[in-house]
Order: sequence, then C-alpha cells, then structure tokens
Amino acid sequence: MSMPKMPDDAKPILSSLYVMHAEAAQEANSYLVVKRVIDFLFSALCLLFLLPLFAVIAVLIKLDDPKGKVFFRQTRIGKDEKPFEMYKFRSMVSNAEELKKSLMAYNEVSGAMFKIKNDPRITKIGRFLRKTSIDELPQLWNVLVGNMSLVGPRPPLPDEVAQYSEYDKQRLTVTPGCTGYWQVHARNSVGFEEMVQLDLTYIRMRSTALDLKIILKTGLMLLGSKNAY
Repeated sequence: MSMPKMPDDAKPILSSLYVMHAEAAQEANSYLVVKRVIDFLFSALCLLFLLPLFAVIAVLIKLDDPKGKVFFRQTRIGKDEKPFEMYKFRSMVSNAEELKKSLMAYNEVSGAMFKIKNDPRITKIGRFLRKTSIDELPQLWNVLVGNMSLVGPRPPLPDEVAQYSEYDKQRLTVTPGCTGYWQVHARNSVGFEEMVQLDLTYIRMRSTALDLKIILKTGLMLLGSKNAY
C-alpha cells in the first residue's frame, strides 16, 4: 500500500518548522555551553580568592562548636532526579538532623519544604553565616564539578521530592543553582507552590542575560542581607 503524497503547499510549512526547531535547539545548546563556561570560570576564581576567608570561618565554626565538622554535606536531588552531595559551612549543632523531627510542627513554609526563622539548632556563628549567606559559599565546589550551576532552581532534599507531583518535578529538569529566579523575586516570602511556579517561569525564560541579571540581583540582596534564614 503506497503512502499518500504530501501536498506541495505543505512542504514549505514543514521545512520552516524544521528550520525553526533546529535553530531553537542550536540556541539552547549554545546557551548551555556559555552557562557552563561562566560557571566553571567564576567558581574556580572565587574558590582561589576565598581560601583565606574559608580558613577563618573554619576556625570560628570549630571554636563555636568543637564537636561538629566544618563542612556540612547533605544529599540533594539534582537534574533528572539524580542525587548528589551538596556542601555548606556547618551552621547548626552537630545533631541537627536528629532534632528536626521534633521541630516539624513549627515549619513556617507550606508544602514540601522545611524552614524556621528562629531555628533553635543554629549556632551563634551559624546565625551570622546564614544572615550573610556565607554558609552557601562551599557550593562553589558543586558548581565547579558540574552538579550545580550558579543560577537555577534550588536542589531539594530527597524527602521533599518524595512529596512532589509530576508537575512539581518539572523543576528537576535542569541543573540546580546556588541562586535563582525565585530567590531574587520572593526568597522566603512565598510558599512551595509559588516557588515552583517561579522556578518553571525561569526554566521557560532562561538565557545568559537573565542569568547575569539574577547573579547581579543576588549580589545586591546579599549586601542587604534580607530574609536569609
């Protein structure tokens, strides 16, 4: 049985659609290459420049709470739902995870997240590190090795992803970031559903220009140190 012949007037339309698709794919690939180059160069330079600061912070953390480690390592879920180890400076007491269950009733964020503004598990130096977002600096290593980007949705915890709907999981289709569209537009002032919507807005709109704008806004926010907890 022979296939029906394609109308001649349909050929230009299909050809145009193919060209548009190819151009969009090429543009997306170019963006990802540029994004990775920026991530690698920025994280490498920052890690070298910040080594003296890291040493000072390490001493302060150990003086405040000698029992715990300097770095806090936690499993997070990244692109395509792949787990990875994310690093931070430790800002909580050494048994913080054990105490979390007893504090769940005080969660101040709706949905599949856990945050308390005056979390009793935070150490004295930890409160300063969080207020200034210095505790996040070790994530530059995650950016350097490629399981995080400078800009993207924040990587969730495995138990949070276990509560995700298929709609929510769309935020896991890209590499997670140290900062993102949600952080510079709302930070902790919105619930989980609003955060997902803002993340998906970023995924649809993302570009090199938008990433650079978010990085600049993040820097300005850190100078103000607002809503960081």
